[in-house]
Amino acid sequence: MWSSNLSKNALAGLTTSFALVPECIAFALVAHLNPLTGLYGAFFICTLTAIFGGRPGMISGAAGSMAVVIVALVAQHGLQYFLATVVLSGLIMLLFGVLRMGKLVSMVPHPVMLGFVNGLAIVIAWSQLQHFRADGQWLRGDSLAWMCALVALTMLIVYLLPRLTKSVPPALVAIVGVGLLSEGLHLPARTLGDMAQIAGGLPVFHVPELPMTMETVRIVLPYALLMAVVGLLETLLTFNLTDEITETRGLPNRECVALGAANVTSGLFGGMGGCAMIGQTMINLSSGGRTRVSGAVSGIMILLFILFLWPLIERIPVAALVGVMFVVAQQTFAWGSLRVLGKVPRHDALLIVVVTCITVATDLAVAVLCGIVIAALGFAWRHAREIRTDVVDGADGVKHYAPHGTLFFASIAHFNDLFDPQGDPQRVVLDCRYLRLADHSAVVAVATLHERYAKAGKALEVQHLSQRCELLLQRAGVAVTA
Repeated sequence: MWSSNLSKNALAGLTTSFALVPECIAFALVAHLNPLTGLYGAFFICTLTAIFGGRPGMISGAAGSMAVVIVALVAQHGLQYFLATVVLSGLIMLLFGVLRMGKLVSMVPHPVMLGFVNGLAIVIAWSQLQHFRADGQWLRGDSLAWMCALVALTMLIVYLLPRLTKSVPPALVAIVGVGLLSEGLHLPARTLGDMAQIAGGLPVFHVPELPMTMETVRIVLPYALLMAVVGLLETLLTFNLTDEITETRGLPNRECVALGAANVTSGLFGGMGGCAMIGQTMINLSSGGRTRVSGAVSGIMILLFILFLWPLIERIPVAALVGVMFVVAQQTFAWGSLRVLGKVPRHDALLIVVVTCITVATDLAVAVLCGIVIAALGFAWRHAREIRTDVVDGADGVKHYAPHGTLFFASIAHFNDLFDPQGDPQRVVLDCRYLRLADHSAVVAVATLHERYAKAGKALEVQHLSQRCELLLQRAGVAVTA
């Protein structure tokens, strides 16, 4: 049983490593870097997060979302500033985990999660279309026909093989099978070797060489912060998705610390920065990878590809990997979210669509932050209208207000409309036993209400407040009784 589980996870890691190579090469080229920079980054980040991270089964590597962030930096300031940025972003990630802020991901609403997943699925599929181009031109004729045929064959194997056997990952069989077919028949298919040369040596420790001045900090810090935010967001959201798929709970703070340490190490050894990769994580999970073994094998295989196995890896058809990624995109997309769009509240349905569109149009960080802001505003708007009050006119001529609900910045206007300082009797009681004062704006609102009654020549007595709110109101000169 133990050996079977080990081999299953090792095969899953091997499968995932094949999918990591073209992605990391492509992301390095996007950032105008040597492809080996992306592969070294994938090795360090994948291996270290797998061994020391808090989410077994999740795959991290040199991610495209972080590559896009630093394109301008590399073009304007060069490699050394880029490597320093990777190191600094890693330190920020590490600090985020040390401060135990990983739990903040629990504040991301489920509709935002669905939008994130759907948006990235579309991005994964869309990014594969670049492989249907060569020398800036779309493939035509026989080249296009063979590309489409091999992609379709790969997808067919991935979909049908599990019906026959589940002893081996279908993606691995598809990649190896299509590769052997292409090599045996000498098909005119583009290979990984056509994208870039993979062969290289061991990564070398190197401290970035740049002047230690405030100008350097001014250049590097903004990019490092942006890289850290993007990396942490994508990692923690993929972390949540992995938790749901595996029905287990990981340790988000530990994952952030490991990711930060991995980025620092990668930058010091000439590698790209990175974070969790949802596509490769889905490949690993669907191939049976559930333990640290799968991630560690995936990372170590990247280094073996660079050092020894590059002649074989460079002959793998790009079409086989494109087919696997198309399947990943299809399986990543939350198709169930389309069915529930008409059943969930309209603001939740709108949130799913908006986050999906922003993810595709801009980037993950902007999409998630916009989604959280929209969700927060929607929550505030809905709860602001729920405040109400019971009104009792006492026999002694005292009018009692007993508000129900939560008083916070968004509900203050509606709260003020519940009272009539001009028409009320000389003595009024505000009973707060059913009212929750959620923020400082709520305390100010009660103090302001007291002033309105005072200006009208009437007395407002506040009862049943919490000890903290009592102290704040007493400082504002408001009479409070138990």
